[in-house]
Amino acid sequence: MGPIIAFLEKYFVPVAGRIGSQRHLVAIRDGFVAIMPLIMVGAMAVLLNSFPIEFYQKAMVSIFGEGWKSFGVNLWNGTFAIMALLVTFSTSYNLAKSYQADGLAAGLVSFGSLLMLYTASEKDWALPFGFLGAQGLFVALFVALVATEVFVRLAGNPKLIIKMPDGVPPAVAKSFASLIPSVIVLTLFCLIKVLTVTVGIPNIHDAIFKAIQAPIAGLADHIGSAMLVAFLVHILWFFGLHGTNILGPLLNAVYLPAINDNVAAFQAGLPVPHIVTMPFFDAFVWMGGAGCTIGLVAAIFIAGKRKSNRNIAQLSAGPVAFNINEPMMFGMPIVLNPIYLIPFVLTPIILTITTYVAISSGIVPRTVAMVPWTTPPVIGGFLVTGSIMGALLSLINLAIAVVLYIPFVILGERHEAKAEQQTVQSVGANIRG
Repeated sequence: MGPIIAFLEKYFVPVAGRIGSQRHLVAIRDGFVAIMPLIMVGAMAVLLNSFPIEFYQKAMVSIFGEGWKSFGVNLWNGTFAIMALLVTFSTSYNLAKSYQADGLAAGLVSFGSLLMLYTASEKDWALPFGFLGAQGLFVALFVALVATEVFVRLAGNPKLIIKMPDGVPPAVAKSFASLIPSVIVLTLFCLIKVLTVTVGIPNIHDAIFKAIQAPIAGLADHIGSAMLVAFLVHILWFFGLHGTNILGPLLNAVYLPAINDNVAAFQAGLPVPHIVTMPFFDAFVWMGGAGCTIGLVAAIFIAGKRKSNRNIAQLSAGPVAFNINEPMMFGMPIVLNPIYLIPFVLTPIILTITTYVAISSGIVPRTVAMVPWTTPPVIGGFLVTGSIMGALLSLINLAIAVVLYIPFVILGERHEAKAEQQTVQSVGANIRG
């Protein structure tokens, strides 16, 4: 382990450090961290509604009636479902504050700019819930960064500042100071919306959504396409985009028919045809959620020493056990954290390979059942294959994930400690100066 850590510290950490300190990436990271409490509530709401125990589901219906899930749905609507809106404001606020500018004004302007880009329904002028959440993050982050950059530069121009006379309340004076920059930024995004409609793109969010899906069109039942899926899902996740949801419609179109064929063949006593199916990923690759983050939680418990990281792992352990990993994704965070880029993307690719080899060689039976996506790891491996070998493969893949994450947990904590030490020394030097 020592040589690996030494190699990473020498060649990887300096590059990761420079990337991790980049102003815009820091703003996005801090923007996600700011909405962490809401993400935790949303994760618990999903678990409440989707807990994969039949007795629990029946008991809740018998106690509260058929509409009992509305409680969790309402919590989800105010958290996960509007993640794009929340992170637009929080990212813009943090970016503006990094320039010593008015973070509140920048956040509000970015929020308004984003709303103008949505395509409302013709019937009741409702915003599309599908793009208010994770599927709308790409546009949301773009708007937050661009709108804030423009706003900050305009607000720094004295000719565009309306100065109020002495005696005017500070809040009012501050509001008028940002009036002209706000008008210009909002007008800019209004023009963007008008131009996109003019050139035949009435729905910006839908156009980008389809453009991201396009690279994996034509996926088939072989190891190359499975590895491509693993890579694309996780590289999207690393940048804060819900890769599983973004690629979900296409993956379902390709891999759900495959599992249906397997189930039909198994029931008919025929050879099971397909290796790569949706349960292939759910039960053996995405254990604990994208990136096999249950392995990261275990690695922190094994090798982590920082109290903050262990606290996050403890809070996330429950949801992660049921494949809900947003608390880890945005709490550590993994999103836009260059230290975790390699294990987060590499681990699912390696697990895809081990799973494919194990199934294609006949060591593990092919998947012949669908289970709820919240089914805990190992249990899911047994259920989708109907074999103890499926559970064993899940355990082996989990062990691989833990081993891959441990060096980066150690590395990340050392990097955090050095960064804190440098901050303390810098503050001390400023005080002495």
